[in-house]
Amino acid sequence: MLTLKEAAQYFGIGINKLRELTDAENCPYVLFVGNKRMIKRRVLDTYLEQAFSI
Repeated sequence: MLTLKEAAQYFGIGINKLRELTDAENCPYVLFVGNKRMIKRRVLDTYLEQAFSI
């Protein structure tokens, strides 16, 4: 699990883009802990490997 800031650094994606990606209701790679968004690293890795563009 990564915070938005950690995920932005790890994946090389901006925080605003990560927020946009994780805003979907059934997003499989985000977990909300209260108001905090935690990114599931392995699941997002798989998603990005299969994505053509974001």
